[in-house]
Amino acid sequence: MSDSLNPRTTSYEFFGPPGAFSISIGVPILNYALYFGCSEKTGGCPPKIDVDLIVASLSSASWWKSLWDTEASLMYLGWYVFCVAAWAILPGDEVEGTTLRNGGKKKYKINAFSTFLLALGVTSGIILRFGPEAFTILYDKWVGFLTASLIMSFVQATYVYVASFNKGKLLAKGGNSGNFIYDWYIGRELNPSIGSFDIKSFNELRPGLILWVLINISMVCEQAVRRGGFAQVTDSMWLVVAFQTWYVADGLYNEPALFTTMDITSDGFGFMLAVGDLTHVPFTYTLQARYLAFHPIELGPVWTLAILFVNFFGYYIFRTANGEKNDFRNGQNPKNLTYMNTTRGTKLLTSGWWGWSRHPNYLGDWLMGVAWCLPTGFNTPITYFYAIYFAVLLIHRQLRDEEACELKYGKDWEKYTKLVPYRIIRYIY
Repeated sequence: MSDSLNPRTTSYEFFGPPGAFSISIGVPILNYALYFGCSEKTGGCPPKIDVDLIVASLSSASWWKSLWDTEASLMYLGWYVFCVAAWAILPGDEVEGTTLRNGGKKKYKINAFSTFLLALGVTSGIILRFGPEAFTILYDKWVGFLTASLIMSFVQATYVYVASFNKGKLLAKGGNSGNFIYDWYIGRELNPSIGSFDIKSFNELRPGLILWVLINISMVCEQAVRRGGFAQVTDSMWLVVAFQTWYVADGLYNEPALFTTMDITSDGFGFMLAVGDLTHVPFTYTLQARYLAFHPIELGPVWTLAILFVNFFGYYIFRTANGEKNDFRNGQNPKNLTYMNTTRGTKLLTSGWWGWSRHPNYLGDWLMGVAWCLPTGFNTPITYFYAIYFAVLLIHRQLRDEEACELKYGKDWEKYTKLVPYRIIRYIY
């Protein structure tokens, strides 16, 4: 394609190639650290720090070999193949994405929710037929599955980077710097595909997101085996699993909403999204359930109700705010919300949740994340990693989004920020 469609990237994110390289190494280390730093096999959450033992382990070839598990790797590959087969076989409507820079529109097959239901059906059948002990393998072979997902992420990122040099590819504006490390990490091609199979949107919703729920179910099974049956599973575990399953189901059911997000419309697909989708989501977001599997906590009715309130309040903000935005984008305004016209011919909401702040849905999303951590109690800060990490992620996403809006709307964006001065939390940020 011409240079006008694929301009050279002139500015870096994440501090450029050094930052991209550091994150590419740091994310795998972080995921292993969250396991070894919060595991009964290592002595607790966190375990006692033994520097000599850590140095000896890292210096041992046998320890590095222990990160690989052939059975877990084959099972993970089987899981990925299952998701691809479900995408291909299960029926689903086709929807068009946003208009691309070349004037075209990609078509996406919508059946992520059907894939989710099929996976739950197969999982339920295994547990009902063979008992909870048949599905504790995700707990038992955690490190092996984690390693397999990291290898899959690396392979996919490398494949799409190499394929992006084929003729006629539409590149991401932010991933065409010419620096191998940076472009491999950030994603060089905007929509890498194999035929009608769109790699980026597939990974965003299916293998990692559904695996998140299956891992949680495995943690329930682990606790059930230890405590004498599902009737003895703690209220804290049920809360975490219910909250996160609902969150995943909601995202999969509303699959078309994905195609207007920055990940799909602007970002390329590289190691950043691959490792985020395939490794970070399923193996970091399940930390609370994994902790409760070996450290059960009974909350009681008062704490349970309080945590339920936090979660549903967050969900109410998240869903109603997104509902207002989606209605408005589709030409509907049932609440008669006020808006500002821009010189581009588009409109920006200035009332409702979107007059309360510029990103109210982020607040709702974060409150739900806090509710996922609260059932673990206050014995360790490690289980609150998600709430801290997610706050940083949302602020970074907000800054990226507003930088893009400033370029898009120019002086209109300045007028808009005066009408809606708060970014995420009114009166605070």
